[in-house]
Amino acid sequence: MKLLKFLLRRIISVIFMMITFLLLQVPEIKAQELDIGQSIARHRKGELVVKTKPNARISIEQLSHEFWFGCALADGIFNGSATEQDIKEYKEKFLENFNSAVTENAVKWGSMERRKGEVNYAVIDAMLEWTEKNNIPLRAHNLFWGIERFVQPWVKELSDEKLEQTLKNRAETVTDRYKGRFVEYDLNNEMIHGNYYEKRLGPGITKQMAEWAHNGDPGIRLFLNDYDILTGNMLAEYIAQIRLLQKQDVPVDGIGVQGHLHAETFDRAQLINALDSLGQFGLPVRITEFNMPGQRSEFHHNRTLTMTTEEEELNARELVDYYRICFAHPAVEGILMWGFWAGANWIPASSLYRKDWTPTPAAEAYKELIFNEWWTREDGKSDSNGELSTPAFFGKYRVTVDGESREVNLTKAAGRLVVEF
Repeated sequence: MKLLKFLLRRIISVIFMMITFLLLQVPEIKAQELDIGQSIARHRKGELVVKTKPNARISIEQLSHEFWFGCALADGIFNGSATEQDIKEYKEKFLENFNSAVTENAVKWGSMERRKGEVNYAVIDAMLEWTEKNNIPLRAHNLFWGIERFVQPWVKELSDEKLEQTLKNRAETVTDRYKGRFVEYDLNNEMIHGNYYEKRLGPGITKQMAEWAHNGDPGIRLFLNDYDILTGNMLAEYIAQIRLLQKQDVPVDGIGVQGHLHAETFDRAQLINALDSLGQFGLPVRITEFNMPGQRSEFHHNRTLTMTTEEEELNARELVDYYRICFAHPAVEGILMWGFWAGANWIPASSLYRKDWTPTPAAEAYKELIFNEWWTREDGKSDSNGELSTPAFFGKYRVTVDGESREVNLTKAAGRLVVEF
């Protein structure tokens, strides 16, 4: 009996401490939410002004965001291996949720040319045909990938002279073929974790790769892309590499950071610190490969695991918090998931949609965030001077005045847009 009373007292004591701790965190949490909300208003909104006659009925309807809310495109949807129903569902759901895309595997050299001289352009062509038809900007991932285990055996067998010529041909051929069609390319993937080409040909090879890519498409934008940066584990190394490349006059047009090296949750303070650190370069930052839960979670180690109801709800909250922090940061220009459907996602539990296409709580939370909380709608009348002004998220709008409509773009670069009817 005494033991039972002792245990009950201990349990009550622990519960009390937990409640006290949570109550003490409330002001801090509220302050963080306020800071993020203020930052979003400051960095993601401009002013949209409509000028017309006094007392005119005006409707302002947002059509899309300028900020990239995107996702990777799965090869299986565009190479004919998926069922017609899944292809239909995939494309419909993609357009419902995303405004930008990245190739998951289609552009990777190992996928395009597994055997020397046998180059597969078909999947890329199919992706570009679909994205261009639907006005989806597409980034190419990636021209090169120097992690040794991802370099094709036939490439490793080349002499140094032949290897250099083959790299040049790869860069010039791909960029020339798709000139002006990809918004940007990842130049040489994950270089701080391994660079077979530099090991073989010396430290100047990255600059040569960039020059060869520009030979094929002079207007090309080249991004770096690497992992374990937003966790802070490799942040210092990445910053040092960016500085070195800039010193070597390598054209670095943007910084890609992969968003899936956390576990079931993530370190908020470290994410903010990493983004602040990368912001010093004044370059656009894209979260290029996002999953929640991430690569260090049990759901990656055992991909057959399914979430409990409580785990799904937690996952939705984690996703929303991650997006809030990134959207609030002025250096970030987009977030791209690395899969949204459990039928084509390397971490199935991180999907917005289950294998049978039913939405997860994360899907509902994502849509509420992007298409409700971060979406501008305004209905009203012009004042006595014939004006109506409203703060609005940067993006594309349909403005209607007394039944007459016009589509316009409010850009971050401009900050303010005046529409006259």
